[in-house]
This record gives sequence, C-alpha cells and structure tokens, in this order.
Amino acid sequence: MGNCQAAEAATVMIQHPGNKIERIYWSVSAQEVMSSNPGHYVALLVTSFSPPSIPHSHNATSTPTPVVRQLKLLRPDDTLHIGQVYRLITFEEVLKEFATKKCVRLGKR
Repeated sequence: MGNCQAAEAATVMIQHPGNKIERIYWSVSAQEVMSSNPGHYVALLVTSFSPPSIPHSHNATSTPTPVVRQLKLLRPDDTLHIGQVYRLITFEEVLKEFATKKCVRLGKR
C-alpha cells in the first residue's frame, strides 16, 4: 500500500481560483507560477490549528483542524518549496488584504 500523505507532502500545492489544486513535484519560483497565470500573485498560506473540540462521547476523538490565519504575499524571486501550500490571488484581493491590514493597524492606535 502507498502512503498518500507522503505523496502530498512531496509536492508544492497551489490553490487556483475556483478551488482547482495544482501539484508541482519540484521547487519553483513565484515568477514562473505568475508568468503562467497572468493577473495573479502567489501567496503562502500561513495556517495554525484550532484547539480540538471536546468529544461528546468517550469513544469519540477529535483532532485540531487547520485554519488559514494569514496570506503572505511572495516576491517574484521567492521560491515555492515542497511541502507548502500556496494560493493564487488577484490584484484586487491583494488590495483588499492590504486595506484590511491597514484598518486593523489604525484601529489599534
């Protein structure tokens, strides 16, 4: 039997708009990905895990679930590494992300 999780970890995963997943089996530059997807930027998905919920029965187990906390926009000369998950985002999404961060920063002062 093969190990699917090991195969998933040995790829660069890129989430396209529309939930299409592209898997690349080697490290690649952000510029290469952006060149083949005009009008899009590459962002690293920075995730954390939510605490496990309390099981309702003694036999039930719960596992923490990954939650996307932040998108880290990559520069064209950055490298997408095997084992990481990235997302293609549009220019409008980039502007929206910066506007949100600016509002949060201004609200904390």
